[in-house]
Amino acid sequence: VQLQASGGGLVQPGGSLRLSCAASGSIFSINAMSWYRQAPGKERELVGTITSSGFANYIDSVKGRFTISRDNARKSLYLQMNSLKPEDTAVYFCNYNARIRLFSNYEDYWGQGTQVTVSS
Repeated sequence: VQLQASGGGLVQPGGSLRLSCAASGSIFSINAMSWYRQAPGKERELVGTITSSGFANYIDSVKGRFTISRDNARKSLYLQMNSLKPEDTAVYFCNYNARIRLFSNYEDYWGQGTQVTVSS
């Protein structure tokens, strides 16, 4: 299973970006899907998670500004980021908790990351 994150870039404060994560390879089912981010000199942090039923939760600093969604048919994950702030600057990673066969264990799979830079 390979995950490909895309959609990052340079945006001014107050702007918007939409990140996408696409999966390739054999996936039997996906449980939770998440976005993480890692700013320079900081540890990777969870931004938000969406369950298989579509319930999403977020860290406090992005609530009301970021929206996670998923397309189960396309095995894709999205992150709509509005009202971006300089402190949102980071590499963003997608994560799937998935299994590749019916009787295999759920495991975590990671995308390679996409850079988001918020600056004037």
